[in-house]
Amino acid sequence: MIQHPKSTPDTLDPKTLNPGKGGESIYGKYFPDETSENLKFTARGMLGMANKGPDTNGSQFFFAYNKLPHLNFKYPIFAKVISGFETLDAMEKAPVGPKDRPVTPIKIVDVTVHANPIAEAAIQ
Repeated sequence: MIQHPKSTPDTLDPKTLNPGKGGESIYGKYFPDETSENLKFTARGMLGMANKGPDTNGSQFFFAYNKLPHLNFKYPIFAKVISGFETLDAMEKAPVGPKDRPVTPIKIVDVTVHANPIAEAAIQ
């Protein structure tokens, strides 16, 4: 995981275990952007897909530590933290070394999906 203080940590590619480098998704090397007017980086804990530009989404994601309006419509949002903010707090406070990488690797070993933000946005 690459830590960007007060902004976002980049996370590891789950397929290659390559931290902060991305990799191939289940759809192949890249897949198209999936953005929505209803889904924006308006709160702490939004989970976005990292990319290298339009339609270059792979397998790397990031958590927003705060509002990031400059990322709206550039990075697809596919989840949001609704509980367990103490974990996000701990990630943000983790000491970093060169290149803003955590001194001790951060691993997310368990996730519970409670809601579908895309479905919720469509209802609102």
